[in-house]
Amino acid sequence: MTVEMVAPAWMHQQVTAEQYESWTDEQCAGIEIVDGMVLVSPSASKRHNRLARLLANALDAAAGPDWNADTDFDVRLQDVPLNNRRPDVTVYRADTIDVAPTRPEHVLLVVEVVSPGSETTDRIVKADQYARAGIQFYWRVEQAATGAPLVYTYLLDPAKSRYRDSEIFTGVVKLSAPFSVEIDLGQI
Repeated sequence: MTVEMVAPAWMHQQVTAEQYESWTDEQCAGIEIVDGMVLVSPSASKRHNRLARLLANALDAAAGPDWNADTDFDVRLQDVPLNNRRPDVTVYRADTIDVAPTRPEHVLLVVEVVSPGSETTDRIVKADQYARAGIQFYWRVEQAATGAPLVYTYLLDPAKSRYRDSEIFTGVVKLSAPFSVEIDLGQI
């Protein structure tokens, strides 16, 4: 059996923003588009999903009325070639809840939870793409084999379009920027 027999033809051709917008929610689920090409993401573990949900809930509660935090939706980093990423958690302007696609200027913070198979992408590739797109804050969450996960926080240096290292947390995340938040990582 060849790959062409298993995967639909649209997965082997560069996709435009216009084509992507015509796809169904089912076609868009579980994929990202990088340089116009479809990347299929494996299903995340229950631990990964729980961690993302707990972070999103805590960030949403702390963000106040101007910001929302949610999981599992596209952020359109650029139109040509099409680059859509689906961060594990996205904090975005509340007044853009009905705006699609969500663009970097709508986004304050993205969080990626690193899983086996996503290490290089989450640690290097996505951080670079989010920084070049101008997203101000990036958190990378490393899942520990035992104990609480580690949260690495980064702040955008707009002059260089790169992230600067900020703080690293285990146990409890306690920050005042981008807004005051305290998250107990021991809930996992």
